[in-house]
Amino acid sequence: MQINTLLSTRLLTSIGLLLCGWTWSLQSNSQTPGYPHQPIKLVSPIPAGGAPDLIARIMAAKLSELSSQNVVVENRVGSNGYIAADYVARSPADGYTLLVCMDSTFSINPYLYSKAIVDVNRDLVPIASLGANQFILSANPNLGLKSFADFIELAKHANPPLAYASAGNGSQHHLIMELLKARSGIELLHVPYKGGSPATTATVGGEVAVMFAGTSNANLLKSGKLKALASTGVRRSKAFLDVPTLNETYSDFEATIWIGLFGPSQLPQPVVNQLRSLVSQALKSNDVVENLFKSGGIEPLLMSQDEFKTLIAQDQKKYSKIIGQLHLKLE
Repeated sequence: MQINTLLSTRLLTSIGLLLCGWTWSLQSNSQTPGYPHQPIKLVSPIPAGGAPDLIARIMAAKLSELSSQNVVVENRVGSNGYIAADYVARSPADGYTLLVCMDSTFSINPYLYSKAIVDVNRDLVPIASLGANQFILSANPNLGLKSFADFIELAKHANPPLAYASAGNGSQHHLIMELLKARSGIELLHVPYKGGSPATTATVGGEVAVMFAGTSNANLLKSGKLKALASTGVRRSKAFLDVPTLNETYSDFEATIWIGLFGPSQLPQPVVNQLRSLVSQALKSNDVVENLFKSGGIEPLLMSQDEFKTLIAQDQKKYSKIIGQLHLKLE
C-alpha cells in the first residue's frame, strides 16, 4: 500500500513537472511574462516630421495604450540612419531600446558606404514591418506637363537634359530615377541636395524639373505646387488614386518605401513575439490607420517576421545591383 502510494505520488509529481515545463515552454515561445515592465524607447534616425519619425510617434502613442507602459521617441540623427542604428545595436537586448527605421538603412547603406560604424545585417534583428509608402514622380508645374507620357516625350527631346533633384547621392530618390532612366531610355541631369526637403524646395522653385517626392509632400501635390505624374507602388496610392503607377507603363517597376521596427541582434525571440503582438494590434486599430494615412498616405504594413526578412533581402538585391552599375561609393 505504501509502495503504491509512493509510486502514485512520484507519478503525479512527474506529471506536474511535465505540465509546468510544457506551460513554461509555451510562454517562452509566445511571450515574456512581465514584458514590458518599464518605459520603451523608440529611436528615430531622422528629424521630426519625416516618415520614420511620424510612424514612430503614432506607434508610440498606441503602444503606450496597449502595453500600459510609457513609450517615447528619441531622435538620433546622422550618417543616413547609421547613428541611430549603431546606438540601438549597442543597447541592452532587452526590448526597451528599439529602432524605427527606413528601408534605405538596410537595403542601400551596406552597399553604398565603404566604411560603416554598424553592420545592420549582423547587429540588428527585424522585429516587424510598420508602414509602407511610395514615391510620386513630381514635376515643376511650369513645365506644363499633363501626364507621365508628356514627361517622357519632353525628356527624350530636351537639350540640354532636364535636371532632377534627389535627397543626395545614393538616396532612393537618386536610385529610383536611375532605374527609370534605364527603363525609359531618357537622359536626365542629377542634382543631389542634402535631404528631401531642400530637393523639394528646389523642384517647387524651378531650379530642377522633376524629382521623386514622398507622399509626405501631399499638400504640395494637391495644391498644384508640384505636378504628380506617376507613383512607384505595386498599386496606385490611396492618396493619389488618379495618378498611374510606373508599372502600368513598365512591367515590374516597383519601389515601395517601408518603415520597420528593429532591435539588437541578441533580442530574445519571446520579446520579439510580444512586440509583434503589440504592433499587430496597433496597426489593426482604426485610429492608427487613420493617423498614418493623414501623415502622407502611409499604409499599415502587416507581414510575418520571415516575410519581412524576405522583403529586406529582395530590396538589398535590387539596390545593390544599381549601386554597382553606377559605381557609387561613399565614405
